[in-house]
Amino acid sequence: VQLVESGGGLVQPGGSLRLSCAASGITYYSYYMSWVRQAPGAGLEWVSSFYSDGGNTYYADSVKGRLTVSGDDAKNTLYLQMNSLKSDDTAVYFCTYGSSLFFASWGQGTQVTVSS
Repeated sequence: VQLVESGGGLVQPGGSLRLSCAASGITYYSYYMSWVRQAPGAGLEWVSSFYSDGGNTYYADSVKGRLTVSGDDAKNTLYLQMNSLKSDDTAVYFCTYGSSLFFASWGQGTQVTVSS
């Protein structure tokens, strides 16, 4: 599975961005696609997951109510709508594919910087 993220950039606090992840090579019907981020000097942090079979979504407490994950089967694309952004959201955001416990494939990442 190959994943390509896009949509990152510089945004002011309180602003919005939408990240996209174009996927190719998926052959299973049931799988998870997730967003994982890494802030400067920090470890990896799971952000959100989308389950293909039913569209269930899951969020870290730190982003609940501000970030929304969704999927478009026709376009094989995962989205992350990011609203009310804070400086703590500054990170490289990675799209992943796999199970609920294992991220088998990763994209190259897209930088999100929240700063005035």
